[in-house]
Amino acid sequence: MYIHLIMIGVLLNAAAQLALKQGMRQVGYFDFVVQNIGHVLFAVATNAYIWVGLSCYVISVVVWLLVLSRVEVSYAYPLLSVGYIVTACAGWLFFQENMNITRLAGIVVICFGVWLITKPT
Repeated sequence: MYIHLIMIGVLLNAAAQLALKQGMRQVGYFDFVVQNIGHVLFAVATNAYIWVGLSCYVISVVVWLLVLSRVEVSYAYPLLSVGYIVTACAGWLFFQENMNITRLAGIVVICFGVWLITKPT
């Protein structure tokens, strides 16, 4: 029941997170001080990955509006938590981020919750 639209939104959201992460990896670490504002804003504004990430967000909002016009929000919104799973796994795969037993347990809990929400009554 429109779950494919929700999953498109989830994947766009995850892609946005990954693109923004890569963009900020290229920008690099910076301190939040007034002297850095110009340099950091220029670096962020001219980074292609940042623009791809922001574009994915915009498209995901359009998809989300489409979903909300067709599906109960109490059904659709919890399914967005699948994005946590996708993003955590992609972070591990693409950025070698930590994937320990606690995070894996959290992913299992999320999967169980999503299963409960989508289970026909």
